[in-house]
Amino acid sequence: MAASPSRTTGVADLGFARLDTERAARTGDPEVVLGQGKTPEQIVAALRTLHLAHPGRAVLATRLADEAIAACERELPDVRTDPVGRTAVLGDSPARGRVAVVAAGTSDLPVVRECAETVRVFGAEPDEIVDVGVAGLHRLLAERDRIAAADAVVAVAGMEAALPSVLGGLVGAPLIAVPTSVGYGWHLEGVTAWLAMLNSCAAGVVTVNVDNGFGAGVAAARIARRTAR
Repeated sequence: MAASPSRTTGVADLGFARLDTERAARTGDPEVVLGQGKTPEQIVAALRTLHLAHPGRAVLATRLADEAIAACERELPDVRTDPVGRTAVLGDSPARGRVAVVAAGTSDLPVVRECAETVRVFGAEPDEIVDVGVAGLHRLLAERDRIAAADAVVAVAGMEAALPSVLGGLVGAPLIAVPTSVGYGWHLEGVTAWLAMLNSCAAGVVTVNVDNGFGAGVAAARIARRTAR
């Protein structure tokens, strides 16, 4: 069962969560459901309630286990799920502006897909450009004009995480770097990539946390929306 939002408090109390149904009015974007630590039934109830509160906007759940994705598909007929990005979406958002989501390798695809779906939900158009890491620099250079035309760029990379630094010297769009936990040995589950991005010699590179495609997608979509407006 979905709870009806309270018009006086701006909160929908589901017992296990108090959903902020007025967040879109304050920030321009509805609350998002983080699937970690929640049961499939809780995720379904939260998504349904947020969708009822924001019928003209998409609402998003992230970091979903396979069981939660299956429950969403079973209980929410209009849901759009992505088992790679581990997301579920109800509804659609109008798109303004374009975000290039650029990935060093296909191993980074779960983070890329989470980021791209977040960009779409938060009101911009994602353009996924995958497997253009610096180990084959010609692949990245072939996409330079396409990337440079975007209103914002998200660079997703693991290993030594050189991609954002290279992109920072090729394009002038706002650039958000996402380190991933892809790598060998002393890669330290993404810490190596994170430190490399923080210490980028390219100007204007802003870094989010390891595997945080969601955070990068929110920031990039808001930049793209404002730029397009």
